[in-house]
Amino acid sequence: MIRVLHIVGKMDRAGAETMLMNLYRHVDRTQVQFDFITFTPDKGDYDDEILALGGRIFPIIANNSIERMFKLTSFLKQHSEYQIIHAHQLLNNAFHLLAAKQAGIPHRIAHSHNTSNGKMGVMKKIYEKWALKIINKTVTSKIACGELAAKYLFGSTTDVMILPNSVNCQQMVEKAKENRNFISENFNEEGLKIIQVGRLNTVKNHKFSLKIAEELTKRGVKYTLYIIGQGPLESSLKQEIQTKLLSNNVKMLGIRSDITELMASADFMIMPSLHEGFPVVLVESQAVGLHTLVSDRVSAEVDFGLGLIHFLSITSEKEWVDYLETPTKSPLSNDIICQKIQEAGFDVIENANSLLSFYKTCSQ
Repeated sequence: MIRVLHIVGKMDRAGAETMLMNLYRHVDRTQVQFDFITFTPDKGDYDDEILALGGRIFPIIANNSIERMFKLTSFLKQHSEYQIIHAHQLLNNAFHLLAAKQAGIPHRIAHSHNTSNGKMGVMKKIYEKWALKIINKTVTSKIACGELAAKYLFGSTTDVMILPNSVNCQQMVEKAKENRNFISENFNEEGLKIIQVGRLNTVKNHKFSLKIAEELTKRGVKYTLYIIGQGPLESSLKQEIQTKLLSNNVKMLGIRSDITELMASADFMIMPSLHEGFPVVLVESQAVGLHTLVSDRVSAEVDFGLGLIHFLSITSEKEWVDYLETPTKSPLSNDIICQKIQEAGFDVIENANSLLSFYKTCSQ
């Protein structure tokens, strides 16, 4: 059996981690097993499931990236069962790949999950330039969630495996069918039901979401905006919601295990992000037939041509509210949705098999 060591920060319910878990659930675990390096003493949302699936989790605790790199090097030298490491931390992959090379790991995979580092300033740009150079010197295999993500981390799509952020469409369709009234039955709010799913950080642009909420309130629209996720901006967002007198309409739900149910019963999802790689949540939203308003800074690759993704500028919240007030068309048939998702290459079973073949090729 092949054992692949995935290097992540923490296995929480975030985009890249959810994508990884989707693949882990569907890959043939008699042939390949996933283990995980994390960099936190705290338990991740997916840790129990990882252990149940036969995986192992190894926390490495360090004060900085250099110390972390030396500790990772030492760990890899002591664990000769790992011939493949699969690193998921964008620019920080530079340290992980250096550690793997120093430890003599022959197969070093860098996986790009984003189209930008999202950092500004001279020092950040210097670090970005250094990290990109190191990654491309130390990597032996390249994977990206989309073409733009490949170009950001690797400079081109040459020799890059494009592994889309995929879902089990049939499974999601069945769950959605059973939960069309989930929000109404569990939250009892009336009016327009809007959700936003994502980590509570600057790039997800929740400040713009609150501007949308203010405009909806100003127009007298009955609505509830459900913000799903956790992150460093949680306390400041809660404070801003109170300051703007939006507490009756904007609900912060934290981390949830019922996101499919929430999406299946919402009227709209919004994603006013400043940038994204290829968000798995947009694959999921289309799988359940949910109309989603998306920042025009997100790659058009996310649109499967189902008429469910609507790109808008984040310069004016009024345009978003105009769209939210427009009645949506009749829902599409489940067969058409699954067919489009499969044709676009986003079926998780097919992609799990492709990843297994990729690992087998690496280990030969």
